[in-house]
Order: sequence, then C-alpha cells, then structure tokens
Amino acid sequence: MAGKLIGIDLGTTNSCVCVMEGGDARIIPNREGSRTTPSVVAFTDKGDVLVGHIAKRQAVTNPTRTLFAVKRLIGQRFAAPRVQEALNRLPFPVVSAPNGDAWLRVGERDYAPPEVSAIVLRTLKQAAEAFLHEEVTDAVITVPAYFDDAQRQATKDAGKIAGLNIQRIINEPTAAALAYGFNKGGMRQLLGIYDFGGGTFDFTLMEMNDGVFEVLATSGDTFLGGEDFDLTIQDYLVKHFKEKVGVDPSGDRMALQRLKEASEKAKCELSTLDKVDIRLPFLAQGPSGPLHLEATLTRGELEEMVRGLVERTLGPIRDSLEHAGKKPSDIDEIILVGGQTRMPLVQQRVKDFFGKEPNRSINPDEVVATGASIQGAVLKGDIKDLVLLDVTPLSIGIETQGGGFVKIIPRNATIPCRDSRTFTTVTDNQARVEIHVLQGERELAEFNKSLGRFDLVNLPPLPKGVPQIEVAFEIDSNGIVRVSAKDLMTGQEQGMQIRPTSGLSELEIQRMIREALANADQDKSKRDSLKYLASAEGLIYSCDKSFTECGKYLTEEQQTFVRDVLGRARQAVAAQDSEVVRGIEGQLLEAQNLLTDAVLAASEAMMASLEGKDDENAN
Repeated sequence: MAGKLIGIDLGTTNSCVCVMEGGDARIIPNREGSRTTPSVVAFTDKGDVLVGHIAKRQAVTNPTRTLFAVKRLIGQRFAAPRVQEALNRLPFPVVSAPNGDAWLRVGERDYAPPEVSAIVLRTLKQAAEAFLHEEVTDAVITVPAYFDDAQRQATKDAGKIAGLNIQRIINEPTAAALAYGFNKGGMRQLLGIYDFGGGTFDFTLMEMNDGVFEVLATSGDTFLGGEDFDLTIQDYLVKHFKEKVGVDPSGDRMALQRLKEASEKAKCELSTLDKVDIRLPFLAQGPSGPLHLEATLTRGELEEMVRGLVERTLGPIRDSLEHAGKKPSDIDEIILVGGQTRMPLVQQRVKDFFGKEPNRSINPDEVVATGASIQGAVLKGDIKDLVLLDVTPLSIGIETQGGGFVKIIPRNATIPCRDSRTFTTVTDNQARVEIHVLQGERELAEFNKSLGRFDLVNLPPLPKGVPQIEVAFEIDSNGIVRVSAKDLMTGQEQGMQIRPTSGLSELEIQRMIREALANADQDKSKRDSLKYLASAEGLIYSCDKSFTECGKYLTEEQQTFVRDVLGRARQAVAAQDSEVVRGIEGQLLEAQNLLTDAVLAASEAMMASLEGKDDENAN
C-alpha cells in the first residue's frame, strides 16, 4: 500500500475522514473547513451535483432532488418492511429496481444507494487529497456492527465507485473502541460501546487487554437513530399546525422539508436548552392568505415523545450481555458514540441501566473515523502491537429441505473464520443440489435474508442419503462471505463469493465508475459557481427572516437598500447566474451586517421593555 491510507466514517447524517500522521490521528476538514460533512447529495435542474453543506442548505427549495439518510437504504430490498415504512416520510421518491433493490429516483433517472454514497465518499477523497497534497486511493471504511452481508457488500461497492481501494471494512463501535484504547498501554478493561448515530444503533461488548481488542458480542438495529427523533418532532409539528389552522402541510414536499430541518434544529437545541420556540413563516397557504407555524417545545415534552425510541436501545444491550454472559455491573467503561448520545435523556438512561456515568471524553462525531484511521495504520504496519478481533453480527447458513435454516457460522463468531457442515441428497439419483445461502437468526429460511444461490452439478446417480456434500463458509476480516460446496466422493466443487441479491453487478459498478471519471473535470469546474450560489441562497434565507422580524429597526434608506440587494440576489440565484452573485457578494454581506445590527437593536428594545415591566411591578 503506497501513499496515505485514510479512515472514513460514512455516516447516515454526517461523514468524517481521518488520517494518521506521526503517530497522531488528524481529522481532515472539508472544503468549507468543517470537520464533518453532511451525507447529503442534491441534483439541480441543470444536472449539477451538490454534496455536503451546499446540498443541505438548498434542500428546502429542492426537496425531491435532495437525497439524505441514504445509508438506511444501502443494501436493502424495496419490499423490506422497514423500507416501506420509511417511504412516506421521505420527500424524494424511492422505487424498486429491476432486481428488487430500493433505488432513489431523481427526475427521469434512478440511482442505486451505493452510487449516491460514492458521491459522498468521492468528496471526502478529494478533501483528503487537497489536505495531504497527494493522491489517495486506500481507505478503511466503517459500517454499523449490525450491517448484514448485503449492506457490507454495497458499502464496499460504493467505495469502489468512488475510486477507493477499500483495504478493510470494520464495525463502527469497534473503531470507536480502537480510538478510545489507543496508546493506553497495558490497561485491561471490559468496554461497552453505545453507538447511537443518525440512522442506526449498535451496542458492542469488547475486551481491551494490552493492545488486543476482542469483540465478545454485538447487537443492534439498523433502522433506529437520530432520524427517528427528527421525524417524531416533525409529526408533532404537523399535528400542531393542523389543529391550529386546519391545514395539513404533510402533502407539500417543500413544507415537509422545512419542518424536518426545524425538527432537527429543535432537537439539537434542546440538548442544552429547556425549551425552544419554533417559527416557520409562510408554511402553507390558507383561504385567507399565508399561514405561519408558531410552536414551543420543552425538553420534557420531547423526552416524553421519544422515550420509547430510547428504550428500544436497551433490547440490543440486553441481547449482547446475555450472549457474552455478562451483567451491566461487569462493564468497566461505557463509551458513547454518535450524535444522538448528546441528548440528556439518552445519557441518563445509559447511566441508570449500567449504574455508572458513561464516558463522554471523546468526540462522538469524530471517534469512529479516528478508529478507522488507526486500523489503517495497523494494516500499513505503522502501528504495531495492536490486534483487532471482530465478530460477525448475524448467523450464516443454508436452507434445508422443507424450508428450514441450518446455521453453519453462528453470530458473534470471531472473524476471519471458516466452518463447514456435511449434507446429503433427499431424492434418488439427484444430479444437482441448489445451495441457498441465508443470514439471520430465525429457524425458518423464509424469515431470514437471502444472500444468494448457486448449484453443485454433475453429482453421480446414487440413492438418496448416500452422497456426502460438504458446504463450507468463510468470512473474511471485512465480514464478507464466501461459500463453497464439494462432493466428497468425486471431488466435484463449486464455490462463489456471495454477491447478495440486493447488490450491484460488476457491469453496473464499472458503468458508474466510468460516469464518475467522465464527469470529474466538469464537476470540478462547476464547484466554485455552485458554492457561490448555495452560499448566497443560505444568506438570502437568513436575511429574509431577520428582515421580516427586525427590519423596522432600520432606517427607510437602509430598508430600501436591503430589499434591492435581496431582490437582485434572488433573481440571480433563480437564474443560476453565479457571475451576478459574485458581483453583489459585498452588498449582500453589507445587508447582513445591517440586519445583524437590527437584531441587536430588537434585543435591546425587548430587554428595555422587560426592565420597565419589572420596575412597574416593583412599584
């Protein structure tokens, strides 16, 4: 492996990239200077592609073409109950691909989730190359511990499409433990990694002993995360608005996106405040004119709404503890990972369950990428005396006659691993055997996830029960499955690396790679223009809000100036004319400064009014 190897946390809400330099982990900032990048991809009407903060800022005005939380759909079948449940809550269309995958529709084109994730990964790759001043091709990518084989394969496909050579896929809680335990010498601890991110929840039990990190058990829920908290608040606001004004805004995709952004903002603010005021002007149009949303949400009200979601995290915790034969009191340190762990209710519930304060000393948004970069340094040989022993999250096996499921490698088996089982035929003179590979914990095949099928053919004509067919499974250090079947009498063997039924074909992957390379130069030339337009759009939005609320504190001349500048800026953004935006950038900033002064004047007036009332009460 030549050159630098980066560690990437490809998150549901935000992604992060890190590199080891001189024995220290360094988080790589994106082009805007932020240490994390929103996992948001948007496609404009002109065919331009926006990624990260730029994409997120224009989501309200372009909801059906702005894709977020794509990680929840990666490696998923369209007909899966969890996918169907999510469809009505997404502002963009999700459709069934010809092979049954859940794909995302933008205009007239459908995108596979790995293809969209590759756009985010490519942006992180470019940021790393700009930071390191060299080409970057090798990476370690993290996935939720409870991702199945299809989801891991799809993540690896995304890396390949992005032009990355994925050296290892490791579990997010495992990466967090590596970051926590790095340079801690001969310390021996039993760790509980509570990983509550934007789209998924995992809990992992891990033993750390003098540089050896051994996963004992892992469990989780790939459809439980901060997105569900946002949607709960969103549902509350829709209900509140409907009760107040009699109009249901949920049918308006733009209104729905505004509600989602307001919900996410309120959730974050209530981690430090006791209550927040939520105001969304012009949310809908009523018979007598525009309708505005005004609501107040307290921390207590939010906690009551989401208490059930927090309680759902305890199921995987109990499952992991039972599988490892441990009690909550046996855990030496509980490490919080993922942005949702900033919520006070989550921290308190973890403390109550384990009877001790959780560890909040590490940045929950950056720790996973840091651990991935450490694993990368181990692979390159830059870090010695550190051994990682991970596990497979779900059992792997095959379907038997009658629809049963036989587990060949049980869940929480240390990887890499290999195991086999001998089977026989069920009819006389059977010339072929179909091997149906599944992953899951149910006793019946129909309730587990199909990973693929292949045939062992040209068996000798023998009575049933005589042939001896060895089915062997191998899981590599990425958690990806290979399987083979061998007739022990003739030596006839057939094997395959499982290409899951929800994966992309090699032809599709190569097509996506070619498209990415063909458009690379064009995308680069548009980036600066899009940056100006997206920044201006965000600035116009914030200025409009300030002007509506506090414009009366400006002089008439200043009000005229602000209206004129904002009007010209809106026209330029609507026409996608970046040259005009560049020309009035200084005036836009001047207007912003005037409005900042107006907001301060409004605050002073409010304080003076409150002091006057206090004086009256005192008299």
